[in-house]
Amino acid sequence: MPTAYIVDAVRTAGGKRGGRLAGVHPVDLGAAVFDAIADRNDFDTKAIDDVITGCVSQGGQQTMDVGRNAVLASKLPDSIPAVTIDRQCGSSQQAIQFAAQAVMSGTQDIVLASGIESMTRVPMGSVATLFMKEGLGHYKSERLEEKYPGIMFSQFMGAEMIVKKYGLTKGDLDAYALESHRRGKAATEAGHFQREIVGVEIDTPDGRQTHLVDEGIRFDATLEGIAGVKILQEGGSITAATSSQICDGASAALVVSEQALKDHGLTPRARIHHVSVTAGDPVIMLEEPLFATERALKRAGMKIEDIDAYEVNEAFAPVPLAWLKYLGADHARLNQHGGAIALGHPLGASGTKLMATLLGVLDATGGKYGLQTMCEGGGQANVTIIERL
Repeated sequence: MPTAYIVDAVRTAGGKRGGRLAGVHPVDLGAAVFDAIADRNDFDTKAIDDVITGCVSQGGQQTMDVGRNAVLASKLPDSIPAVTIDRQCGSSQQAIQFAAQAVMSGTQDIVLASGIESMTRVPMGSVATLFMKEGLGHYKSERLEEKYPGIMFSQFMGAEMIVKKYGLTKGDLDAYALESHRRGKAATEAGHFQREIVGVEIDTPDGRQTHLVDEGIRFDATLEGIAGVKILQEGGSITAATSSQICDGASAALVVSEQALKDHGLTPRARIHHVSVTAGDPVIMLEEPLFATERALKRAGMKIEDIDAYEVNEAFAPVPLAWLKYLGADHARLNQHGGAIALGHPLGASGTKLMATLLGVLDATGGKYGLQTMCEGGGQANVTIIERL
């Protein structure tokens, strides 16, 4: 079977809700990362077979195949097709896996996987809310309601269920959130994000600037400050400080075949070693990365000790903490440059964003194998294992 390689992966620095990227159309965010891929890699971009773009909130400025619109707004040739997909938070991780599968099947040689999400301009849940307000229906059909009566499939409730099931405390969550900010700060100050972040030109009260630093990192974060944030639900443990930050951003990864490496003189950064996706309980939903990772390692013939770096999306602090506990994984190898609690979680853009960061972590530490997973709506989880070259 042909091998799929990752040549490059880039992302914008995260923008807070209403923050520095709020003035940028999501199509232009996508165009920025597409341009960076074209600029950084010396090959004929007309050879790109397809662009696969993850986006969760496909409404307003993110409709009409936002991935294709980003191609048209970029310096890529108009002849390149694009499709926009939704696997909730794992949308652009799925884009990577679809790209890898296309290459591994031998049907395509160069695929650009990507993700776009402006949570400022197209707020989370806004599309479903609009249709309900207009009396145009609810996402739950009669049959779905019969099977899951009165259940709204809340990720927040799933996170609280994980807290209880895995014996976590609010103190555990607060300490983890602090560590995310500290790691994000350390990675920023050490320059570890320089290779993965591409600049976006923005207008500010101080004039035209280039956005290059993740806006969500609290460089002065303290445990006392995090612990003092109000609990979101009475009797619960989760706060806004122990949840992922709403974020604007885009990201992309160039996935190619061995033939494309030869034909275009490209140098791979990593080989895609394993791809899989699983689904489980849609109620506790955020727990699925635990079982998905266990299954992926078994299918890959590996143990958790073989993995040098893990990126487990910090949708809520209980998710990576439960993942560590269930798998007996090494906390020091987890989200080493910080995670979504500090850096932000731009929904459909997070998959390729995490891949850019995972590659950077492996480069910085000299690690060989990296694993990426994230919880997704509906109780799903993708797992991608790469080998740094």
